Amino acid sequence: MDDADTWRGATDLARRLVRIDTRGGREAPAAALVADRLDAAGFDVRVEEPIPGRANVIARFGPAAPRVPVTFTGHLDTVPADPSGWSFDPMSGELRDGRLLGRGSSDMKAGVACQVEAAIRAARESPRDTAVQLILTFGEETGCHGAEQIDAASLTPTDLLIVAEPTGNRTVLGHKGVLWLAATARGVSAHGSRPELGRNAIAALAAAATRIHGHRDWPVSPTHGPATVNIGTFHAGEQPNLVPDHAEMRLDVRTVPGFGRDEAIAEIARLCGDGITLEPLLDLPGVATAPSAAATARELLAPGSSARPAEYATYFTDASVLTGRLGDPAVVVYGPGDPDQAHVTDESCSLAAMTESAEAMHRLLRRL
Repeated sequence: MDDADTWRGATDLARRLVRIDTRGGREAPAAALVADRLDAAGFDVRVEEPIPGRANVIARFGPAAPRVPVTFTGHLDTVPADPSGWSFDPMSGELRDGRLLGRGSSDMKAGVACQVEAAIRAARESPRDTAVQLILTFGEETGCHGAEQIDAASLTPTDLLIVAEPTGNRTVLGHKGVLWLAATARGVSAHGSRPELGRNAIAALAAAATRIHGHRDWPVSPTHGPATVNIGTFHAGEQPNLVPDHAEMRLDVRTVPGFGRDEAIAEIARLCGDGITLEPLLDLPGVATAPSAAATARELLAPGSSARPAEYATYFTDASVLTGRLGDPAVVVYGPGDPDQAHVTDESCSLAAMTESAEAMHRLLRRL
């Protein structure tokens, strides 16, 4: 039996997860699917549904202990997908040309399936020597809301946290932080034929947006790379013949060591100028694991990777929330999905990468 046959269960589970529509919510059926699979394998499983239709799964295997050596985590939600722009059904879960097709295939239902099946196989083959925790969440794509909702009493501290975000089976030792800001300008309303009697909020905020967008001197971290600022939304105005008295834009700031929330707000406020207020909407810290703290795990997951320079991702993960609740473990982001497939039209994931990933996660559990 080759590796692909050995890990057919991971492929089947990933297909079933892709076929469950969790675009922007409704994760409870996906949570039930993985919870039932883990429960049948003898795991201690807890499903928490703090919001109707939205559920987290926390599962453990092994003897009771103050810490577990390894925790796997992944999210069950996906970003939206408009079928009109796809060449196949986003919910198809079809296998074609060696790839799994569908929304969430790379980001990150394939990774979740590999974690679940690797944990189940390790528990079945070596029940006395396997100790593992799985944390599968809702709402990661919109700000780690599911992880925030987990009852801390449900979690056991861990030495190592493996996050199955799409890395193409590379070992990544953390990621940038994220800060979402609402920038608001207030003006004075007036008739559109007498704009001199008002103060146009759009004009003020548009000028600030131009300064922010054109700024090229954001700090650069030697580990995490450059801080970035993206203007994601801009809302203002009621109708053409009315001077707008309110305008709001929302910014996505990716923070790096040495340029966190306070520094980012100060610099963006300077660029905005007087009369524009800033309100934080989301603030998640970055994650940074020292290469020495994860060298063994990196070698077990991807032999030879510990000799290469450490990588840190641009996106955020649930590790921003979970590390503090899990006793500050070493973090390795590792999953079979292709980073370039995350959130794209016609998303897919390599079946060969899934087999490699499941085998590597199983190896980690057996040898760590």
